[in-house]
Amino acid sequence: MASVVERIKEYLRSQKGQEQVEKVKTMARDPENQRKLREFMDRFRSKKPRP
Repeated sequence: MASVVERIKEYLRSQKGQEQVEKVKTMARDPENQRKLREFMDRFRSKKPRP
């Protein structure tokens, strides 16, 4: 039985996986998505740890 990591690697090497990678790269270049990600990360970083 293939490990999860091996299955992910296999998927990313497939045609469908390559299409998804290109789609994600395109979305990552979108300034609106970059802004949303920055806002999310700022909220995530500003949370104080619970005691």
